[in-house]
Amino acid sequence: MATLADSGEELVLSALGGPGLWLDVGAAVIHVRSDVPLLASALCDVYRHFPFQPQGDWADLHVTVRSRRRLLVPWRPQVELVCDGSRPFEPFPVHSPLPMLEWGANWLIGLRLHHRLLLHAGVLARDDRALVMPAVPGAGKSTLTAALAHSGWRLLSDEFGAIDMQTGEVWPLLKPPVLKNESIGVIRAFAPSAVLGRVYPATRKGDVAHVAPPADAVAARHRPARPFAIVLPHWQQGAQARLEPVTPALACSALAYNAFNYRVCGLDGFRVVARLSRDVPAWQLTYSELPDAIQCLDALYARTTAVADEAAGVCGPQLAPA
Repeated sequence: MATLADSGEELVLSALGGPGLWLDVGAAVIHVRSDVPLLASALCDVYRHFPFQPQGDWADLHVTVRSRRRLLVPWRPQVELVCDGSRPFEPFPVHSPLPMLEWGANWLIGLRLHHRLLLHAGVLARDDRALVMPAVPGAGKSTLTAALAHSGWRLLSDEFGAIDMQTGEVWPLLKPPVLKNESIGVIRAFAPSAVLGRVYPATRKGDVAHVAPPADAVAARHRPARPFAIVLPHWQQGAQARLEPVTPALACSALAYNAFNYRVCGLDGFRVVARLSRDVPAWQLTYSELPDAIQCLDALYARTTAVADEAAGVCGPQLAPA
């Protein structure tokens, strides 16, 4: 199937202005319509490896990003997001249709997709074993997630850890990671092969740019992974990278606090959080430099999976804990 990048802006814009474009991001499908040419260009950049689907049978969200002229200042056009006949957000400047779509879609996902527990977390995997990184804004989660996605880890999500409440597996919800302010230059320097969309200046979160998910992550967007570690990232200027064990009680608190729909999921959500914090080892990662943080996480993966395999009788002697 042709990708958005293969199809080109003209075809993508035609689909957006007609029946729409179905974006299959793994755990959700988003149906998008728009009359804004800049959005077609942006989608070809940051959703470049996703299939071009101008028709579909089902979508979890139906959104329209449309242009809007203000009556008193028509020379300052805007874009607005419409979902099911409502406009849940204030309009954005016309040059920012992608931030409008991404933030609006993320908000709607958190509001509506309650068949899975949704953690505010970066999630990456190796060999279908998932690293779950719940974090509050400003902790460096997105920058670290983008760096790991270009360092041998499979990206599942930057924003949502979508936990299956029956199996405990994490399902990909593969939206483009969002970088803010200084993080844009950091990732450009760290991963020159990463494809970044245009920089949107002076948004409500500062300057932002979106990172296109790698092709291998898009191809595996319907393949879940089982958590092997919970890591609470904390960027600190000048800090030496280090991992410190976190108690199950603290891990439970962090998971619950960073879950979009914890209260909505009720007892099921509590059981998922309790099971995760009990069965999956948790750590706090303090770091300043991305290469050092990634080295710590690579070593953690090697130790944790070796111990798990040895316990299952797969490999040799158990490694000493960190």
